[in-house]
Amino acid sequence: MRQIDLPAQIDHLRTLGADFAALHTAVTALEAQLGSEMLQQLGPKILAIHELVGRALVRLSVLDGSQYTAVPGSRSSLETLSEVIACASLAASQLARAVADNPLEAAVFAGDPPVGDAAVRQARHAEAQPLLVESLTTAAHHLDVCATCCRYTASGIARDLKDHPEHRPPLPQLTDAQYTALDAIAQGGARRYERRDGSRSARAGDGSSIHAAPFAVLEKHRLVRIDTQRSAIAGQDITVTAAGKLVLATQRPGPKPSAPPGRISTPDKPGGRRR
Repeated sequence: MRQIDLPAQIDHLRTLGADFAALHTAVTALEAQLGSEMLQQLGPKILAIHELVGRALVRLSVLDGSQYTAVPGSRSSLETLSEVIACASLAASQLARAVADNPLEAAVFAGDPPVGDAAVRQARHAEAQPLLVESLTTAAHHLDVCATCCRYTASGIARDLKDHPEHRPPLPQLTDAQYTALDAIAQGGARRYERRDGSRSARAGDGSSIHAAPFAVLEKHRLVRIDTQRSAIAGQDITVTAAGKLVLATQRPGPKPSAPPGRISTPDKPGGRRR
């Protein structure tokens, strides 16, 4: 049984779900404009779906045979992720069907009706239009299912780890200051800024400052993620990773026990002893 970083897999699945959702939006926005323009729009979408199918296969292969398969309920997660691969492949197939049904202008065999004939062109377009609309609608539906299933799988793994502490990966024990900083980032997000002198600071979404020492611990243990694609001077978004969310869910600080009552003494009486 292979040991893998399960919180990292949750993050990968959430990113995969977001990418499926973005592609669903892009396919939904397509209009069935027949001809070469439609072909130019369909090609990149088909390639993007196949790329997401490959990533889903990697996630399924990593989870299969790992320590996660010993967690109660893990079969449901693997089956749901398998459906992602099937639905994404169906979405690609539907767009490929649209490519085949899309009428392109080209020369015909000698003796056939010329494609430039308005009546012939109109008939071809009238036949193809509803077919393309149906293919695009069906493909978008499958992509929406993929996005939902990725989110469901990610949430399922996180729930399983929370409900079964014996299968939970080792997590750092945070101090109150570190937990407070992590919770602030989870509640309203945060940004890290870099000054021209090279010094850095982090601020929570409400504008409050996040002290450097607690934040360094969160970053060291990969409980937060920094969007390094953005300029540090303009501000880099900070989000909580799956590991960070698991820490927040399992290490909620409870009320601190009150100090034990001390012995109560009475004041000395004049000329007497303390009781």
